[in-house]
Formats: sequence, C-alpha cells, structure tokens
Amino acid sequence: MTRKQYFVIILILGSLATISPFSIDMYLPGFPAIASDLKTTIAQVQLSLTAYLVGISVGQLLYGPLLDRYGRKKPLYVGLFIYILTSLACAYTESINSFVLMRFLQAIGGCVGMVAAQALVRDIFPVNKTAQAFSLLTLVIAVSPMVAPTVGGYVTAAFGWHSVFVILAVITALIMLGVYFFLPEGRPADPSISLKPKPVLKSFISVLKQEQFLLYTLAGGIATAAPFAYIAGSADVFMNIYKVSEQEYGWIFAFLAFAMIGSTQLNHFILNRFKSEQVINFTLFYQTAVGILLVVGTYYGWFSIISLIVLLFVFLTGQGLLNPNATALSLAPFSKNTGSAAALLGSFRMAMGGLMSAAVSVMHTGTALPMVSVMAGCSVIGLVLLLLGQRTIRYRASRRAVEEGTSVLLSTGQER
Repeated sequence: MTRKQYFVIILILGSLATISPFSIDMYLPGFPAIASDLKTTIAQVQLSLTAYLVGISVGQLLYGPLLDRYGRKKPLYVGLFIYILTSLACAYTESINSFVLMRFLQAIGGCVGMVAAQALVRDIFPVNKTAQAFSLLTLVIAVSPMVAPTVGGYVTAAFGWHSVFVILAVITALIMLGVYFFLPEGRPADPSISLKPKPVLKSFISVLKQEQFLLYTLAGGIATAAPFAYIAGSADVFMNIYKVSEQEYGWIFAFLAFAMIGSTQLNHFILNRFKSEQVINFTLFYQTAVGILLVVGTYYGWFSIISLIVLLFVFLTGQGLLNPNATALSLAPFSKNTGSAAALLGSFRMAMGGLMSAAVSVMHTGTALPMVSVMAGCSVIGLVLLLLGQRTIRYRASRRAVEEGTSVLLSTGQER
C-alpha cells in the first residue's frame, strides 16, 4: 500500500465515521431557532440529540451481523441512502415529535459508517498498526467538531436551521461516491454467518465472553460518553447562560474540539514509547481529577467563561487519548466476527452517550452543573471499572497459569 493509498483510505474511513459527529454537532447552534420554529423548549430539542444517539446504538447492533454476512459495502450503501432521505425529512418537518422521530431514523441509517469504518480498519491494517490507524481516523473525526458547529452557526444565521440538514444530505451523497470509487472491499461476504436471531445472538455472546473486549468496551465506553454530556449541555450553557451568539458558540465549540485533535496527534507518537494500556490508565486518572475540579468550581461559582473553557479544554484533551486506544484494545482479539464486535462496541458507546445526554436534559437547572457533573461521573466510573477489570484479568491469568502448571506436573508424574 502506497502512502497516497493509505491517506485516501484513512480519509474515506474518517469521512464515514464523521457522518454521525456532523449530524450531532452541526445543528447545535440552531437549538434556539428550532425551539422557536417548532414552538417547543430547549429541553425538548435536546431530546432530538438523545434520539439520535439511541438510534446509533440500536442501528449498530443491526449492521454488525449484516457487515459480516454480506461484506462491508452493500450494507454501507443501504444505510447511507436511508440517511440521505431522512436528512431531507428533518429539513422539512413541522413538529418536534416528527423531528425527534426523523432524527432517530437518520441515526439508524448514518451509524453504518461508524461500524463499517472500524471493521475496515481491522480488515485492511495489521493488528500492530490498528492503534495508529485509529489515531489517524480519530484525527479526521476530531476535525468535524471544529468545522461542523462553526459552519452550522453561520448557515443557521444566514439560511435557517433547515438548510443544515440539506447540507448533511449532500455531504453524505459525496461520501457514498468516494466509497464506491476508492474504498477497498475489506473482508469478503461470509455466507456461513446466519442472520437468524439465535446465531446472531450466539455471535454477540461469543464476543462478550472475550475478557479484553468486555473490559475496554465497558470502561472506555463509559469514559468516552463524557463529551456527549458536554455536547448536550454546551449550547444552553454558552448561549443562554453566558449569552454568546450562534457564531461565537461555533468558534468556542471549534476551539474545544481542537483539544481532541492535538491529543490524537500526541497519541500517535506516545504509542512509540508506551502501551495503549498505560495511556488509558494515565488519561482516566487525570480526567477524573479535572472533572472533580469542574464540579466543585461550578458549584461554588468560581469560573468565568474563560476559565470554564480552559478546564473543559484540558478535560476533553483526554478523549483523543482514550478513544483510539480503547477501540484498538477492544477489537484486537478478533479476526472473525469483527463486524459484530465493532457493532457492540459502538452500540454501547452510543447508548452511554444517549444516556448521558438525556441525564443532562433531565437535570437541567439553568446552570453548567448538570453538564460538568455528568462529565466527571463518566471519568470516575470509567476509572473504577478499568482498575477493577485489569485486576480481575490479571488474577484469572495467574490462576490459569497455576492450574496449567499443576496439570503439567501431574501428567509428568503419571508418565513416570
């Protein structure tokens, strides 16, 4: 594979994976306008974000077996086509209920890009290169939060929030063309994989029995849900509490997204000296400390808008380190059922993201406290699960080693 081919593949895979981040971030500056047009509240509009995250969670479970059974591209085309149609439906909806429903269906279509991108990384690149490939993929994904809300703010101000969804449909159509002409097929279709409920469930269960997958999916999935709490609450915090404009909010969001871009690039070099496990442990320790400081400072009113942005920047830096390493460690044990593993991984992450965004909406108090509390909680729970899980795996490994050693001694004694 030449460097040019490598770059093109990463760009297309990154574009597929950015469909959902764009869908989440680009319409955020339009929250007040959507609430006004649809005659509802900000809290109700926030539920459209929750619906999207729930749709991603459900959809990924559907696409995992489909990607293994039919190959990567056929399900990909179907999902992208559904996304394009529902994006246009979102643009022309006239009630909050239908808007929330269309967002759910939009997610069902668009989430195929996330599952397919992760599975294709595992298909195309060797195991010892997947963490670096995921770092570059995360870099491409991390650019979207810089571009999406900034563009969304200007588009909403100039043409209205409806135009955001038309633009999303056009972007996805272009991505589909890139997939058709430039993306490798990846793992071929496997007719032996059944789509009946029992075999599919059996496949998922076999994935869940893998200790390494379970550990880094649970701990990493909860920890990486923190940005969804930030996404759900940031528009209200900055636009309604600190009274910034749509365009200013877009720039603040872009600046904070840069935290993930910088750390993603840093991760690429860190992996030359440290293992992914070490990077994850360190990151969760420092994110927990920063998260607690955010909660205490917000409760006592210590923060101006500048100091809040600075601490959020420091906290979000950890996402560029957590995401690629947790993903690589979760998928590393699999050469078969990669699609199902990627689906379970992505589904759990989005379910946690939906739960955290819903929590911010339910806890709405007109302050930043719900947002920062949920963010801190994600880091604390992720760290506890990681430490307990690593300890359990080490203990079980040592027990197996002792049992295997005893078995060898017994068999040797019998031979004598």
